[in-house]
Amino acid sequence: MSRFKYSVGPWNVHEGADSFGPSVRKTIEFGRKIETFKKIGIDAIQFHDDDAVPELNDLTNEQIIARAKEVRSLLSNNGLAAEFVAPRLWMDGHTIDGGFTSNSEKDREFAMYRAYRSIDIANTLGCDKIVLWLAREGTLCYESKDPVLAVHRLVEAINKMLEYDKNIKILIEPKPNEPIDRNVCPTMGHVMAVSAASSDPSRVGGLLESAHAILAGLDPASEIAFGLAMKKLWSVHLNDQNGMRFDQDKSFAVENLRQGFNQIKVLVENNYGSNGEFVGLDVKAMRTQKDEACYEHIKNSIKIANMLTEKAERYDYKYQQKCVEERNYEALEMYVMELLMGVK
Repeated sequence: MSRFKYSVGPWNVHEGADSFGPSVRKTIEFGRKIETFKKIGIDAIQFHDDDAVPELNDLTNEQIIARAKEVRSLLSNNGLAAEFVAPRLWMDGHTIDGGFTSNSEKDREFAMYRAYRSIDIANTLGCDKIVLWLAREGTLCYESKDPVLAVHRLVEAINKMLEYDKNIKILIEPKPNEPIDRNVCPTMGHVMAVSAASSDPSRVGGLLESAHAILAGLDPASEIAFGLAMKKLWSVHLNDQNGMRFDQDKSFAVENLRQGFNQIKVLVENNYGSNGEFVGLDVKAMRTQKDEACYEHIKNSIKIANMLTEKAERYDYKYQQKCVEERNYEALEMYVMELLMGVK
């Protein structure tokens, strides 16, 4: 049995199109994805606002709530929960120059409209978490935005969300770049600063994605640890990344096994999940995978995470302490490598 409860988003099973090529797999209907997710060991679903309610810009508030209720019934019938809702601002024409930090007042108003609807959808789905992936909240041309004003606008938007709903929690998912060059909130340290500047820091925390930390040149386990130390790591997205290139969302720990182990180890050591937190898997199928194998990356990520959890749970802390006292870090590193390679 898994120590952690796992979540995944419907976008993690996709058609395989990328920036340089078309789709290679058939579209799978949302309800079928939900049924399969439950069968392979998923406990909760991550949502963008328009995953739960497609084309919501064209619907009334009443219609949005009605559609969200249908999704909640679908989840309930399959024994699944909703983990969070995230406003998808980066795919709309109103957000070419960003949403919350756009130079256009009308576009900033649109971003707030989507944020408020995301809160309404979350309440209807029975979850209290709103995730902000600040995809275009930054610049392609540095001089195009006032960098100080951009931060103030982000904090102002968060404060409006906190005021709109007194129970909602906001999780900022930091990423340094892509699709823009410079994000206004690139690391967990920035998340903590924005939280502290908000009107209610107790309701603003972070979601750390492994690949995003790697893109920032940082170690994901250390970013996770920082969030844990501040008591503000409210979700994680485990995946992997081959270097500082585009966001690959590879299966967890397939590129950096020891780095993956240390992410699991710090979560285990700090009883992550004891307050209901989920381990999110933001992983995507390789483009070469055929239709019948398009869920394998999720299955593999769960299997690897569970195997690394088992190793973390039998980690020899007495031997670690001995090595630390003797300042024999070579021996400690060898112990970890032997543990990961199945010798220990």
